[in-house]
Amino acid sequence: MTLVRLIAPLALLLLAACASKDGLDEPPPPLGDFRLGFNVVVGKTASLIPPSRGATAEEWEAVLGEEIDKRFRRYEGERLYHFGVSVDAYALAIPGVPVVVKPRSVLVFTVTVWDDATQQKLNVEPQQMTVLESTGFLTGKSIIGSGLTQSKEEQMRNLSYAAARAIQRWLVKNEAWFDGDPETQPPPEPEPPVDN
Repeated sequence: MTLVRLIAPLALLLLAACASKDGLDEPPPPLGDFRLGFNVVVGKTASLIPPSRGATAEEWEAVLGEEIDKRFRRYEGERLYHFGVSVDAYALAIPGVPVVVKPRSVLVFTVTVWDDATQQKLNVEPQQMTVLESTGFLTGKSIIGSGLTQSKEEQMRNLSYAAARAIQRWLVKNEAWFDGDPETQPPPEPEPPVDN
């Protein structure tokens, strides 16, 4: 009976963590008058960082585009903004020896945001970001490296989810972009180079 009492709360915690992993079941953080227009992802710019499983430009364009849509199509503002996203480099972890060799998956990408009304870029310099596969203690699969525990498609999905979330955090930091005259808005805050 004591063991059951110990395990039950942990099981509930794990279920809650899984249910809220993407945060898409909650209202999105404010982004002013934002509504996503075009979401253009380009994968042909991607360089493979060895050792890595291979992925095609079309695969990256599909999965990254889907994750960005999931996160940003929820905004219902009146002003349209367009995303241009290029996949710069990636590594999809290959199977390795646990503990000794535990390669991690990584995605490097660049984002440009356009204001539809003014036809101007909001970030003059393209914003490059890097995301790594999750290492959260509840995501047991990542503790021994995703190369052993996840398919290529799962790795790409997880990295794309992290990329969409990183874009959202960057835009929320620059929420002033989406209110008022773009010419009077402050410069964007820099994004840290690596996100977990």
